Amino acid sequence: MLYAGFMSAALPPFPKPEEPDGTPRLLEVGSAADEPCLRADAARNRARLLEAASELIAEHGAAGVTMEAVAAAAGVGKGTVFRRFGDRTGLLTALLDHSARKLQGDFLGGPPPLGPGAPPADRLRAFGVAVLYRSAEQLDLQLAAQPEPTRRFSHPSVTALHTHVTVLLRQIQPEADCDLLAQTLLAYLDPALIHHLTRQCGMPMDRLETGWLDLVDRVTRAQV
Repeated sequence: MLYAGFMSAALPPFPKPEEPDGTPRLLEVGSAADEPCLRADAARNRARLLEAASELIAEHGAAGVTMEAVAAAAGVGKGTVFRRFGDRTGLLTALLDHSARKLQGDFLGGPPPLGPGAPPADRLRAFGVAVLYRSAEQLDLQLAAQPEPTRRFSHPSVTALHTHVTVLLRQIQPEADCDLLAQTLLAYLDPALIHHLTRQCGMPMDRLETGWLDLVDRVTRAQV
């Protein structure tokens, strides 16, 4: 049968289940490729635009953030906002960069159990809890900043999380298809699902946290 043949096909070889050597470094998130090379005045403009956008979110929520509103609040032309961020999604994504980089810094080089030094299963548990509460705190912004479906899973901030989870899984279950298993685990942490469960179904965050820990335990049980 075609189905049986497909299921029995050998999986492609996986990279070595090791984290990068040397000092942990931040993975790329949503910043533009030339971000480190910004001129001083361009960097100041960018900071002023992000500050204006943050104030608009605090006052009106993510729905109140438009390119026109941010330009007016920052006292610049609308074209400046478009040149700096491309579109509204790019602007909202830039607002998430700070917390995304902090999270990456914590799981790449922070204290255990989220950072190095703890068993990989413990790090995976701590990772999911950190992402859950980060998403809950920024839920409106997270939803508004999600890329369109065709580029959602290839966005650098998403691939950074996927890479980390895959590395941990390969340390725990090296014979599994950890690339696909990581996608399954990350689906539990999707902001749209968190919105549905907390705001539409009324589930408390401690239930979601317990559910994540149970899911990780079930996935990694053979090695615990």
